This record gives sequence, structure tokens and C-alpha cells, in this order.
Amino acid sequence: MCGIVGILGKHEVAPSLVEALRRLEYRGYDSAGIATVNAGHLDRRRAVGKLVNLSDLLVHDPLPGKSGIGHTRWATHGAPTEINAHPHKAGPVAVVHNGIIENFRELRAELVEAGHSFASETDTEVIAWLCQDYIAQGLNHVEAAKKTLSRLEGAFALVFLFDGEDDLMVAARKGSPLAVGHGDDEVYVGSDAIALAPFTDRITYLEEGDSAVLTRQTIEIRDERGALVNRPVKTVQIDAARVDKAGHKHFMAKEIAEQPTVLANALSAYLTDGGIHFTDEGLDFTKTERLVMVACGTAFYACLTAKYWFERIAGLPVEVDIASEFRYREPPIMPGTTALFVSQSGETADTLAALRFCKDRADRILSVVNVAESSIARESDVALPIHAGAEIGVASTKAFTCQLNVLLLLAIEAAHQRGRLSDADKARMLDDLRGLPGIFNIALDRNEIVRTVAVAISEARDILFLGRGLMYPLALEGALKLKEISYIHAEAYASGELKHGPIALIDNTVPVIVMAPSDSLFDKTVSNMQEVMARGGRVVLITDAAGAARAGHDVWKTIILPEVSEVLAPILYALPAQLLAYHTAIAKGTDVDQPRNLAKSVTVE
Repeated sequence: MCGIVGILGKHEVAPSLVEALRRLEYRGYDSAGIATVNAGHLDRRRAVGKLVNLSDLLVHDPLPGKSGIGHTRWATHGAPTEINAHPHKAGPVAVVHNGIIENFRELRAELVEAGHSFASETDTEVIAWLCQDYIAQGLNHVEAAKKTLSRLEGAFALVFLFDGEDDLMVAARKGSPLAVGHGDDEVYVGSDAIALAPFTDRITYLEEGDSAVLTRQTIEIRDERGALVNRPVKTVQIDAARVDKAGHKHFMAKEIAEQPTVLANALSAYLTDGGIHFTDEGLDFTKTERLVMVACGTAFYACLTAKYWFERIAGLPVEVDIASEFRYREPPIMPGTTALFVSQSGETADTLAALRFCKDRADRILSVVNVAESSIARESDVALPIHAGAEIGVASTKAFTCQLNVLLLLAIEAAHQRGRLSDADKARMLDDLRGLPGIFNIALDRNEIVRTVAVAISEARDILFLGRGLMYPLALEGALKLKEISYIHAEAYASGELKHGPIALIDNTVPVIVMAPSDSLFDKTVSNMQEVMARGGRVVLITDAAGAARAGHDVWKTIILPEVSEVLAPILYALPAQLLAYHTAIAKGTDVDQPRNLAKSVTVE
């Protein structure tokens, strides 16, 4: 969850470290800090809260040096206080850490027994003291760092910096991502390419278990067995990693507005005159007897939506699991099973662990990711990028619709291969998809209407979302978006479940958001909606013009979208759910891009 950066540079590194951390702040913003080596002396600055607090501190108390490490924190062990902020320092060692050290209590007890005193509540401070202890025993800095790494259990990405060493960093990864950037007599380390984009476009991704000894002239990488290895240097797309708001007030607003463009980009990447092209080797669903889909959060709701598509269109049985529960059930993976994992970052710890559980059990591992060089992508048999571009807002928007886009393409291809979809029907569905970006542009014009609805519901303490069929996962996603950034308690139910308990919550203080295009289930949804209104509930109906006409005039608020085919409705109806959450958060004055207690990339279990 935390963001890490390190630089061995030719110029003062503090401003560059802060700039890199700004690009990583979506990973955590409880506190931040940097450490540098200047004239052989190791020093650090730390501040609680947003990165601007660290920037202000550095104005009044500068930190010189051309070698340094930095960190922006999402708290795991210990409250978000300055004393718990990274870098952690013990004698000649400073360290930044992303992940969780599972055996830190045993190590801490050992170090306390040896006479060391701890200042923080974190597991990370153990790493610094352990390395310091090995240095005190006579090991050089590199040997001490490597011996420290051998003692650690858990998931981590780490960078060490040492007093008296202005041309040395040691980095390592196990379960959390870390990349090395190559410069001109400079070297960089970062949690991902976004952090390093201002400095270099040449990136080496450390593999699981790798450690690296870095100087300005040399990069020595060893695998988990200690053998020297060569990891490829890849050129990343700097434009894809660029992070700015492009004139919008928030990243979330920008990313909502980008959806027509990124959907068009994704479609152009996969659609050809002959149909759909995923890989040169192709994807064969004719031998797939069962599809297991695994994800977390918003990606999980994308999978729930895709379950309807794969089962209804392709006739393929689908099981959808929350990644954090999946492997602990030890589910049986039968022959003929394809496992599909969905993650925006491609580094989601629970999803990656589930993938590894399936690795030798499923016939094939597929992934749908936004980062082509991520761990999940590299460990899959086939990885399909969603082409959403960098998403910085914590509440996922364009990544969700692009995930749905790619999953629908997969379902269409599977249906065609399995004889469930004719050439003509496939061509018709793809033509409908090609028109979707234009329909999104039209739907974005409903922004002001959605804003007025958001202001009206912003005083509510509880809000319910209802949907049937393909709209049920969208109701779940709408409720998640709203509670993530507005902090209003929101829940979602399948419309037919309303009278099995949730209807007891209905009164005139509980707005009910009903997502109901005029599809084959519309009349049943309207029936449930009438049950709400009969009990004084205030209904916000999200539908198309035909649905609004059929629903009547008793609805409290109506948001009318362009008409689309039933199969495409989930992708389009994500847009008003996003706008509703965004404008409600604005009305309540909450932090849209960096909501409390959340971070974008969940790299710890």
C-alpha cells in the first residue's frame, strides 16, 4: 500500500524524492518522509498527513544530499504519527518498507534482549535495528542487509540507505512490487514506473525474491537463491505514466471524463476487421468447462457482472470469488478450469496469492490488468491489458469500465467459439461496442442533473442501491463508490431481496437508488420500486427515456441515460454511479481523491 522511492543522483535529491512521492501518494497518505546521505552523514525528515506537510517542513528545515530514499505511508502497524513514519533509522541504517513483516514480534523480542530500544510501534523499525546489529557485529553494509533479508518473513519491498555510503542502496522485494530505473550515471528505485517516469523510461522490474545492490555505475541483482541474474531493461511509455489533473479539480473527475477515450483505445487494441484479436496465440474456450474468476473490491464487481455475460451469452459455468477468501477455502480446481484474475494494479496481494494457489491446479491462468508489467500479468499464461492509462483517484472509475469492456470481449469470443453466437450476432454485438464511447460522451452531458441529485441526497445517513440481473453488480459498485468517498453508509441489494429484510430500513430519510434500464427485468424492478415508495421511500431512478415513461411520475428524482442494448447497460450505468458518488463527496466536503483510511494499490493482505 505504501509508496517507495530511492535515488542515487548527480544533483540534490530532496526535491526529486518529493516529486516522486507525489506521484505515489495514491498508495498512502498517512505520513511521509525522506532520508539522505550528505557528506557521509545520514539524516531524515518526516511529517504526518499529506505530502504537502513534508514539503513545508523541508522549506524550513532542508535536507541536502545527492543520495536518498523516500516513503509515503498507509498505516499497518502503528498509528499515523511522526514517530511511526518512514524512513526508520537505527544507527547507520535507514530503511523504507512496503508490506508486513510477519515475524517482527519474535525479531523485536530478540533485539530488545540484546539491549536495543524501539521508538515506534511499527514492524519496519525491526528491520533497521536488525541490520544495525549485524553491522555492529562486523559485517559490511551489503552483507548486513542481505543477512537481515534472510531473517524476514512476510511480504515486503525494501530499500536500505547507509551512513557514510553516498553511492550505495540495497533493495529487495518479496510479495510487493519494486522497480529499478536506469539513468545517466544515476539509478532510481520505485514502487512502480509512475514514480520513476520523470527521471527515466528504462525500467527493470525485480522478480519475486530478488535483491539488488545499486551504485551509480552498477546494478547487481540476485534471485532468491542468491544467484546472479540478468533482468531485462524495458522501455515504458512515459505518456502512460504521466500524472496530472489536466485542468480538472480532482483526478477522479479527470478519470471519469477520460472514459470515452480510454474505452475507444481499448476497443481499437482488441478489435480488427476480422473480429477480436487478443494474442498471437489466441484464446481457446472450447475446452473450458468452468471459469473461476477472482478479484477484490471494484474488480470483484466487474467479475460479478461478467458472470452474467459468460453464463448467458457463452453458456459457460462461472464461479466468482473474493480473493481474500478464495485460497483459505482451498477450493477444488477441477480439470477443464480456466482461472481469471482481475486487478487494476496487477499487484493486489490477495489476488496474486489466489493466482499462485491456482498456478498448478487450473488448466490456464488469465488476467485482466491495467499494468502490463505487473506481477499478476507476468505470472499469468495470458495477460490482457485494459488500456485505461494511469488511474490515480482511489475510487476506481475508468479502470472499472475498461475491465468490463475487456471481460465482455472475452465473453463474446467465448460464446462464438462455443457455438453459442453466430457470426452475424457477434458482428452486431461488436458494432454496438464500437458505438459505446460515443454514447458515453452523450451520457457525460447528464453531469449537472446528477449533481443536483447528489446535493439532495448528501444529507442522508443511509442510502440503499437496488438492481436486478446485470444491474445488481452495478448497484453494489454504486454503493461502494458512495461510501468510499462520501462516508455515507450505503448498501446494495438485488431488488428481489428487498422484501426479505432490507425493506425494514425504508422511510423518508433513506434515499433508494434504483438502477433500471428498460430491459427484460424492468417491470419486476419497478414493482420493487413501488414497494419502496409505498413506505415513504424516496426513489432516485436511473434509467432510459422508455423506462422513465413506464415508471410514471411518482418517482422523487430521475436520471435519464441514452438507450443501449441490455448487454452493454452495465458499462454505461457505471457512469452515473461514479458521478453521483463524486458530487455527493463534493457536497459533503470530503477528500475525493484521497479518502480517509484507503489507498489505491492494496499490496498487503
